[in-house]
Amino acid sequence: MNMPLISTLLAVRAVNLGDAHERTRIAAFVHAHPNATPFHLPAWSIAVARGCGQIAHALIAERADGSIAGYVPLTEVRSPLFGRALVSNGFAVGGGILAEDEAAVETLGDAAWALAETLKCPTLELRGAEPTGPEWKVDRDTYLGFARDLAADDEAELLAIPRKQRAEVRKSLEIDLQVTTGNGKADQAAHFAVYAESVRNLGTPVFPARLFREVLAAFGDNADILTVSANGRPVASVLSLYFNDTVYPYWGGGTATARALRANDRMYFALMSHARAKGCVRFDFGRSKVGTGPAAFKKNWGFPGVPLMYVKRAASEGALRDINPLNPRYRLKIEMWKKLPLWVANQVGPYISKGLG
Repeated sequence: MNMPLISTLLAVRAVNLGDAHERTRIAAFVHAHPNATPFHLPAWSIAVARGCGQIAHALIAERADGSIAGYVPLTEVRSPLFGRALVSNGFAVGGGILAEDEAAVETLGDAAWALAETLKCPTLELRGAEPTGPEWKVDRDTYLGFARDLAADDEAELLAIPRKQRAEVRKSLEIDLQVTTGNGKADQAAHFAVYAESVRNLGTPVFPARLFREVLAAFGDNADILTVSANGRPVASVLSLYFNDTVYPYWGGGTATARALRANDRMYFALMSHARAKGCVRFDFGRSKVGTGPAAFKKNWGFPGVPLMYVKRAASEGALRDINPLNPRYRLKIEMWKKLPLWVANQVGPYISKGLG
């Protein structure tokens, strides 16, 4: 009579991600879970820790029979500018607790907070399925997620794009642009040059080049770079992840000349075709802040915006991190950053961005 009850009891323990056996077990659990993202994978945790000099942690909830009932990847982020925080998952738009039942969610939420206290991180940030209770501050209003199925072929994809954006894509196909894909040194150099200029123009610091290298190395064939060039010069580029038949264009952007060339339109349409050839059936356009230009751009492509729920827990109200660039306190800094020479932004930016998490 007691066996079913005993089998549901959960034990939480920290996992050493340096252990290949543990990584394999967790990766199998992640791949089998319907709500998983590539940001849950141990490969992501290890790559971002190496690329940004932070510390990766992981907690699993196990049943009495040793099977995994839940998992939460965590990045210990330390920054002299933005403070300390335990984040799931670091440098990702997703992550959070991945569990098979509500009991595992609550158990892992409590364990993650206990770990944050032990590490003297005043804030715990979770992105995904989360615990409940008055101690958790819930945010459903800041971010939207954009994803939809891919069409069967290029022509069907064009028809799936709303009329106005479809016209822009068709115009981009008439322009003499070159599209390449790969993950070699030349691809990485082109991507970093384009992405660094793009984020500087938006007023935000670029991530360290090592972060991109580590992610590409960790994901192997499940990550690559697609670059659009004009007259041999890269003008738009995106680093994408491939996970469970879904493509995740993650770090992408264009130079100042990309807009006139409609290079970003060409880039994402080419990526849809490329992902389809790799066996993907879904396109995850990532998250954007409500009411911003990027959110409008994705809606124009026919992607519905779905509110994302993030939660935070802090030692006190004043300990909560707020690194949203829409915060008025950052407005002047953003405008100043846009005016920096690119070489200066590329030197200073990585030291700032690696503490964002």
